[in-house]
Amino acid sequence: MPETRTAAALPGSPPAPTMRWIPGGPFMMGSDLAQYPEEGPPHTVTVDGFWIDQYAVTVDDFRMFVRATGYRTVAERPLDPSYYPNADPAALVPGSMVFQKPAGRVPMDHIRNWWGWVPGACWKHPEGPRSNVAKRGRHPVVHVAWEDVEAYATWAGKAIPTEAEWERAARGGLEGATFPWGNEENPKKRFMANHWQGEFPYQNLKQDGFEGTAPVGSFPANGYGLYDMAGNVWEWTSDFFTPRHPDEVSHACCVPTNPRIESPDGSYDQSDPGGAHIPRRVIKGGSHMCAPNYCLRYRPAARQPQMVETSMGHIGFRCVVRPAQAATEMA
Repeated sequence: MPETRTAAALPGSPPAPTMRWIPGGPFMMGSDLAQYPEEGPPHTVTVDGFWIDQYAVTVDDFRMFVRATGYRTVAERPLDPSYYPNADPAALVPGSMVFQKPAGRVPMDHIRNWWGWVPGACWKHPEGPRSNVAKRGRHPVVHVAWEDVEAYATWAGKAIPTEAEWERAARGGLEGATFPWGNEENPKKRFMANHWQGEFPYQNLKQDGFEGTAPVGSFPANGYGLYDMAGNVWEWTSDFFTPRHPDEVSHACCVPTNPRIESPDGSYDQSDPGGAHIPRRVIKGGSHMCAPNYCLRYRPAARQPQMVETSMGHIGFRCVVRPAQAATEMA
């Protein structure tokens, strides 16, 4: 059952009306699913209490930030040649990665079979220059790279959660449950998250009512009152990626408190000649593109690496405020 929360456990009013308090304490992080070894080994960690956004940052939220600051996202700028030293400079045009649904079955050995670089794609043109977000104000903002989410969080007086904070929040107080709402994927035949039904990547049955992203809050909240902690969009965390939870955390002599991976050293993908020099951070929660036949990752324990300079049409974020940070803001 979710933990009991009392007024005495809350450190005053939330920093923003749509933030929820996550009580500190120990929890079991990770899982031992054989098909996803990066989730293991399961291990106990402790986090201090913190506030977290009830919803992923929306298009409307991000638009306010852009209007206030004039900020241009990574996808709206020419590509950084230092990341692509062998590329033709003429090809380094602004753009982002967009899902392109194939007409039928395709080999599942590489994401290029359903993802493509689209010049002009960005947070306000999610499918390319001819698309817009006029009717997506309450959808999570996407096509945001690490630099973009960090800039937004700084402007908002918040921070990006660590992987441990994010997973603690996503579990909603349910120790060891598979999903944020329990162990049954669709209790009483009710869809609890926006994910893919059908055979990915060509057949989307849309049984949950959505083909792409859904407005935030379209599915039930977890035990901490948080929405979309599974499915809809992947969410950035501040930790650099490691292929397994590191030994110094998972095999420590005592339960680690507020663990975080702050060094990029182990995050590089040495199997990718084009990206072996680009650090990767952890994204969590799965997305509307996760399907049981390909990516059963709409679960709190699930994790994937994401290169910091790459934005995609299924990755967003939410922010946290830690009590010490809140006290500093109010001082």
